[in-house]
Amino acid sequence: MSQTIADTLQKLNISAENQAASSGQNWFSTDKGALRDVFSPVDGAKIASVYAAGPADYDAIIAQAKEAFLYWRNVPAPQRGNFVRKLGNALRKHKSDLGRLVSYEMGKSLQEGLGEVQEMIDICDFAVGLSRQLYGLSMHSERAQHRMMEQWHPLGIVGIISAFNFPVAVWSWNAAIAWVCGNVCIWKPSEKTPLTAIACQKIAAQILAEGNLPEGISSLILGDASIGKQLANDPNINLLSATGSTKMGKSVAAAVGARLGKHILELGGNNAIIITPEADLNLALMGAVFGAVGTAGQRCTSTRRLIIHEDIYEEFKARLIKAYGQLKIGNPLNAENHVGPLIDKDAVQNYLQAIARCKAEGGNFVVEGGVLEGAEYASGCYVKPCIAEAKNEMCVVQEETFAPILYLLKYSDLSEAIAMQNGVPQGLSSAIMTNNLREAELFLSASGSDCGIANVNIGTSGAEIGGAFGGEKESGGGRESGSDAWKAYMRRQTNTINYSSDLPLAQGIVFSVG
Repeated sequence: MSQTIADTLQKLNISAENQAASSGQNWFSTDKGALRDVFSPVDGAKIASVYAAGPADYDAIIAQAKEAFLYWRNVPAPQRGNFVRKLGNALRKHKSDLGRLVSYEMGKSLQEGLGEVQEMIDICDFAVGLSRQLYGLSMHSERAQHRMMEQWHPLGIVGIISAFNFPVAVWSWNAAIAWVCGNVCIWKPSEKTPLTAIACQKIAAQILAEGNLPEGISSLILGDASIGKQLANDPNINLLSATGSTKMGKSVAAAVGARLGKHILELGGNNAIIITPEADLNLALMGAVFGAVGTAGQRCTSTRRLIIHEDIYEEFKARLIKAYGQLKIGNPLNAENHVGPLIDKDAVQNYLQAIARCKAEGGNFVVEGGVLEGAEYASGCYVKPCIAEAKNEMCVVQEETFAPILYLLKYSDLSEAIAMQNGVPQGLSSAIMTNNLREAELFLSASGSDCGIANVNIGTSGAEIGGAFGGEKESGGGRESGSDAWKAYMRRQTNTINYSSDLPLAQGIVFSVG
């Protein structure tokens, strides 16, 4: 671990050894469960050690969250927004150090790490404005001198399970909205990236302490999948937002559904870009390459498939091969590098297995993959982004592999391309590259993409916080972040007020006594 990273940890108030609990920061490992070393995929170096939560910690954090909610729900929403405003300002102050830690702990490029922190800042800004816009409707009653309206109330405790690939942004999407809606949050980060979570929790805890606000408004609990299962099965968790694989999401949905709870699921993607003969090929190339290799293909919105018209297929394939030949792979903290490492060696094995399966199913690799060797790649987590000509119906193409493997598919008719785009179990993000208005509008119509996100002339990756984020089918169906996604974090209440001296019944029903 470099001195620069050591200095970054110090600035974020993280010690490298035995990072344990502090009740003043409301993240729990007081029971001292298993001690886990955290290693960087960048250089294989140990960053720090953290204690997982023990059995007593879970009960303690639930109790503090419940108590905090009783206070927080009665704080006016604009005042709740003020807490989020202060958090956004603190994140601005720490953006450089947090972005560096995200990059080093997770392996994404420094620019992407800084961009992830900017997402947190942006959603805080959004939530501050939202705190004055939690609108309900007013409706006309069919009964004289009656008024109907609906209002929105907080749910209670929101559990947040985040994944390693966006170790802090997804937490903020949920937490900032949940807080202004009057909820309290318990965050279970990925066990692969706990340090960025600790850093964010410490920042939030300091703001809570300075405002004399209950610690339980924002809590962090470290641990493995067993903690996630506790959250899913716990009736004290009024809403559980979980980001991860489709397999994980099905397990969460079953557990939460069994107790008739609420959940938001953000799961895998198998995202495609359709490239038509009327596309700007320079634009398409940029969108395709970044979508496929950004974060080393470890985004749920990463581009997995390119569906290219037969008339431009060979030309665009040649451009892709040339572009891939110019990619620089290495330490993501070096701004000259385009691609960093996969998260760990298990991810490397999944990558290699997918390549082998693709070849076995008849795929033709026009850019070969492989694991990079040498001193710069000593962590064993660096792989080559690769490209294979394939068929949409191949089993490996139908699945999501969290790695930089891009499949090329050929089409002759746009309706065929849309059917291929939709012909996978997942439905998160999609895009079309075209300068033809009719093609663009068809893609966006009810007969077009079946994904939660459908873009024109931008890639599948890189959503803004202003729009609701989420997908369909095996991508989960949840929505986070912008638009009216806030409604998922509140309960709707319909009110009817009678200001007459009579009690007429709805639908003209007549009922009298005495």
